[in-house]
Amino acid sequence: MIMLKKNKTFDEKEERLESIKRANSQESSKFTTRMEDYLEVILELVELKGYATPSDISNYMNVRPPSVTKMLRRLDEEKYIEYTKYRGLKLNVKGKSLANEIRQKHSDLLEFFEIIGVDKYTANIDVEGMEHHLNPKTIKQLRKFITIVKSKPDLLAIFN
Repeated sequence: MIMLKKNKTFDEKEERLESIKRANSQESSKFTTRMEDYLEVILELVELKGYATPSDISNYMNVRPPSVTKMLRRLDEEKYIEYTKYRGLKLNVKGKSLANEIRQKHSDLLEFFEIIGVDKYTANIDVEGMEHHLNPKTIKQLRKFITIVKSKPDLLAIFN
């Protein structure tokens, strides 16, 4: 019986290692979480000011202007933005769609953390690290969970 428990632990560890391997191989795909962050910042700036400049992006993302220029070129090559050096940039349909999808994940996660009593400051920090790594199916289930919990005030009271 002890042997079985050791094997199960071994299997669980092996499964966890495979999970890490899969996650890291997905990360090395063409699109990165950093690119998603840029799209998210660009969308927010455009909605706030009507436009986004490389210097605005640099300020909000805490990166040097040459890094912004390099990423904007990459986003342009991947057809997420329309960027002309010294003339500005804008999200195209593909970029806006992905940025809105990321923002929705962010909102769903924030709402979940709010329900379970996590303060907004901590929740925002945690969400920034999570929003890029969750599968759309997971987010869909999270949205269902939020809807159910919000429809039952007695359940919400558990988390207060």
